Amino acid sequence: MAKLIHQNLNVDALFLGPKSENAVFFREMMDYAVSEHMHWRSSFHPGDAALITSMDRYEHNYRETLYRTEGILNQLSAKLKNTSIPFFSPRYLGHINSDTLMVSNLAYVMAMMYNPNNCSYEASPTTTELELESGLDLCRMFGYNPEKAWGHITSGGTVANYEGLWVARNLKTLPFAISQHPETKDLVSHKSHQQLMNMPTTEILGLISELQERGIFEEIRDITCRGTGVKSEILGKLLVPQSKHYSWMKAADIFGIGQENIVPLPVNKNYQTDVASMREITFDLIEKDESILAMIAVVGTTEVGAIDRIDEVIALRQECEERYGKSFYIHVDAAYAGYACTMLLNEEGKFIEYDKLADYHRSMEIMPENISWPKPEVYQSFKALKEVDSITIDPHKVGFIQYAAGAICMKDKRILDLISSRAAYVFQENGTFEAKGAETNTENNNRKTLGSFIMEGSKSGATAAALWATHRLLPLNVSGYGKVIAAGIVTAQRLLNKLVGMPPIEVGKHRFEAHIMSSPDFHMINFTFKEVGNDSLLNHNVLNKRLYELCSYSTGRAYTNDFLTSSTILDYKEYGDTPWFYAEKCGFSRSEWEKVRCVYVLRAAVMTYCLRNEEHFEEYWQQLQAIFVKKLNQLVDEENKNHV
Repeated sequence: MAKLIHQNLNVDALFLGPKSENAVFFREMMDYAVSEHMHWRSSFHPGDAALITSMDRYEHNYRETLYRTEGILNQLSAKLKNTSIPFFSPRYLGHINSDTLMVSNLAYVMAMMYNPNNCSYEASPTTTELELESGLDLCRMFGYNPEKAWGHITSGGTVANYEGLWVARNLKTLPFAISQHPETKDLVSHKSHQQLMNMPTTEILGLISELQERGIFEEIRDITCRGTGVKSEILGKLLVPQSKHYSWMKAADIFGIGQENIVPLPVNKNYQTDVASMREITFDLIEKDESILAMIAVVGTTEVGAIDRIDEVIALRQECEERYGKSFYIHVDAAYAGYACTMLLNEEGKFIEYDKLADYHRSMEIMPENISWPKPEVYQSFKALKEVDSITIDPHKVGFIQYAAGAICMKDKRILDLISSRAAYVFQENGTFEAKGAETNTENNNRKTLGSFIMEGSKSGATAAALWATHRLLPLNVSGYGKVIAAGIVTAQRLLNKLVGMPPIEVGKHRFEAHIMSSPDFHMINFTFKEVGNDSLLNHNVLNKRLYELCSYSTGRAYTNDFLTSSTILDYKEYGDTPWFYAEKCGFSRSEWEKVRCVYVLRAAVMTYCLRNEEHFEEYWQQLQAIFVKKLNQLVDEENKNHV
């Protein structure tokens, strides 16, 4: 076994803590971050005279301005403490949120005071480098070749998804542009219209290199959809799972693809894309001569944490190429679960063999004997990520970085040339304009002109500093990030087991049973309470909606609540009959499902690192059981008062 260099990493020392247990260290380092910046200012040309004298600082209006500043900050602090959500506490089990890493917070503040704008190298010579280095960290984690790949930080997974579709769209129309130009049509003259619509990504990227060698790339790029507008008959269909994030609907609108060209892929009872249906729909489209723009897969759905079979998606594309000579772009939305890949990588960044993984985790004391992760098919999905064209990942989710920090990784950085733009006032180098065609030299330019290759313009360099510092402290492998993520997985499995075995809760003449959805792929737990003997699905939904309200910000000041969770609605419109499997498991009849066609569930992303110790978990579970009893009593009391 490889030497475990970071085995001495202590997870409790990474966070400020639910009771600010690391307050002394955090305060010292925060003071260091601020002091270093002030020293930097005062040391810049020390011979320059101070512009504000001691007498100025005692002037009435000067002091009054400082007092007003203090007062406004006091107001802000009161507002934040009064209505913010305590994500840091293990009592919060809701959205994909938890405590954030101290190193991330400190690095962000340290860099923030320098106010770097990562749009251009001129405005952020330090943090632009840190962003690109952090992007390559993520590329390596997924198995991309860092010499060929490229990644960067976005404001969130939504923008990362946009960028994935952006490059897919522009890539799709390039062969047609080549076929229309007299100086380049020889490159694709042997291909039919259908073949031009269905070329593999790697083959199109090879054409980019050829166009650059001929010195005509920019001219061709101007007659792709980027210059001439979208022609839906060329782009074809966008295949997206029913479990999709809402960003894909917005993306189809923004990029002119049209939501009518989105083809939903059904999910199975575990809310993973159904492989058989995916294959059937894909083959049916191909046999009807319909082009496929891209196929989207999900690694960690936002509603149930399901992980699609990425290996099956890759196998399907290969089969389409071999059987029909047709291909499509593959983008994976791994915003939620992407960082879980670290659980499978050793110190050298290599995948640990599956049959050795459980022993490896136990040897590092991050998984107890009775808990293992992942399922074999989930392992294969993570291992197949290196074959997809682009991947969304959110450091502000399971990367434990503060908002806003999404990211996208692209397998082949040549694809950037299809979306690059120039602005002379931002991207000129060394006081002179670059030669025409220089922007196509990705090797030289993606370092200094980040803003020309991304969807956003001005963007905080402080986020890049936070991510870079965190990756240096927590390597993207099992002994780094893996230790933190494992804590949430262990806690989720324990909570799942407790909910399954929990006896009915009796409240007067009422009895309530807990029901859970099928064993999750990651650490998202969906559950409901059902009143025994009440077989109305509508009543069941009302009950759980009210429970959510009692366990969320909806009841008022979240800080005073003793348990906080989130919820979602699984309905027919989004998922077809898939939610019926859970309704049936809860004991509802088919006729009830046909009447209501939705299930309201409580939803908990169990990310907390605080309950990995079994003794701490047992203490928490006893409290949680008592909270369930208290909330159900409150709910029954409300119902009785309403009847009176």
